[in-house]
This record gives sequence, C-alpha cells and structure tokens, in this order.
Amino acid sequence: MADDPYEILGVTRRATDEEIRRAFRKLAKENHPDLHPGNTAASERFKKITGANDILTDPKKRRQYDSGEIDGRGEARRPQWRQPGAAGARARTQSGNFEEFGFSDIFSDVFGAARGTPGAGARGFGGRGQDLRYTLEIDFLEAVTGAKKRVTLPEGGALDLNVPEGVIDGQTLRLKGKGAPGPRGGTAGDALVEIKVRPHPYFKRQDDDILFELSVTLDEAVLGAKIEVPTPTGRVHLSIPKGTSSGKVFRLKGKGVHSKPGATAGDELVTIKIVMPDVIDDSLAYFFSEWRQKNTYDPGRK
Repeated sequence: MADDPYEILGVTRRATDEEIRRAFRKLAKENHPDLHPGNTAASERFKKITGANDILTDPKKRRQYDSGEIDGRGEARRPQWRQPGAAGARARTQSGNFEEFGFSDIFSDVFGAARGTPGAGARGFGGRGQDLRYTLEIDFLEAVTGAKKRVTLPEGGALDLNVPEGVIDGQTLRLKGKGAPGPRGGTAGDALVEIKVRPHPYFKRQDDDILFELSVTLDEAVLGAKIEVPTPTGRVHLSIPKGTSSGKVFRLKGKGVHSKPGATAGDELVTIKIVMPDVIDDSLAYFFSEWRQKNTYDPGRK
C-alpha cells in the first residue's frame, strides 16, 4: 500500500518506538529538501516520511491506523453502511421516506459534528490536519539563553520560532495550528519542532548547571590569582586562593541554566586544572630541588 506508514518508514508493524524514531531520522536526513533544492520528488518523499512518522509516533493515531479507523494520511475512513434490510439499518416512516438510524451518532464520532448542532454542516465535517515534524539545530548558548529562529519548510515558506531558554537536546516544541491544513475546512494540525543542540567547545551541561574546566598556571595555583572566566551570559572574575589544587571546584551562583519560569537558575561549576609550562628551565628546576630538600607534604596518594 503506497500510503502505508510502516512501508514508508521501512519498519514492521511490531516496530518499537525507538526503531521508528531511528528509521524516521535516517530517512528525513537523506530526503530533507535543504539537501535537494528544487527537487519536487524529494520534497514529496519528505512530506510522506513526516506524515508516516506523525501517525506511528502518536500512540492514539497508531492504534486508529492499525484498527482501520484512519488511513495512511491520518484521515478518517468512511464507515461501511449496512445494506437495506439489515437489522437496525433503516426503517420506512409513515410518509414513505427512509430514515437512517444512528447516523448522528456515527457522524459525531467520525467527523466531530452532530445533526442539529449549531454551526454543523459542510464546515463541521472537516477533520483535523496532520501534525508536521521538523528538526532545528541550534547552538549550545542559544539553548541556554533562548533565541529567535526560523525553520525552513519543505513545501516552501518558513516558521518563526521563539526557542525558550533552557531547552534540552531532543526536546520537541509545539506550534499550534502551524501544521497541515485540515481536510474539508477543518482545523489545521500543529508543527512539532525537535531541537538538536550542537556541542560547545568548552561548556557542558549537567541538568541546570554549566560545567567548565579552567586551566591555571603553576604560579597562579601557588600564589593565587584573579582570573577572568567565561559564562553563558558574559565573562566574570574568579578569585583563586593560594595553594589551589587541580580538581578544585568553584561555584558561580546563578550562572547556569534557567530552565523553568519562576525557578532559580543553575550554577556554573568551574573545575581547576593546573597546566605545567612546556619547558622547565634551570631556575625553576633548581628552585624545586632546593624546596624539596627542605619541605615535605602528603599529596594524598593511594
């Protein structure tokens, strides 16, 4: 079947959610319109792949498809009416006309409209449009502080998206009414934008905290120093006390991720790494040889 979402994604009907996600990501990457500009066939394939994924990753839609309630485009299948004469099918009224029994209930279930409901009619028989899925790559700092981004649509046009501060890799943002238009004038679906966060060269994220490794010189570790440290929102000064060892962690309060409205932001955790000079000159070697003869201390070796 050309519109079978399982065939489109190349998975079996017993495929797990993870198998479906992997198949979709592989096909979406191969067929994304940005990689095939002007190729209408690739654009159509991408739309079919997106539509198939929309059905199979939604538990309700997947059950409806498997049970035959909706087709491969996510639209309700027309109910099969019983033949005249079947039990409960229809009855002749006194005027000689036929009146279908149960139609209003059936139409209400299938199309979301009931006979006699205000506003029902041609417009009331419209179904909801499909949700459309997209992927948006953003920088690490954009995920931390938020950003305004634009998503290019495979069928042309674009979506403007406000990425909130604190989003995480793999999180999906929903844009109401920005999906496919509903059939027969129905409500449009939503746009589901999956966020992919690019790694940062020196920041890492741990929940709402930012991890950063600060390299210090031998003399800074021994004598202490005030060092400028980068944070997601700008540079700050950190005071390193005398005798600071590698592995020592300093906490910059509130310089982490603010992921929830009204909640306190995380911190930036700065780990010290003492870096030796590339060349140990004679004066430094002599100083430590003399110091070693007069001083001993326990580094805590196991």
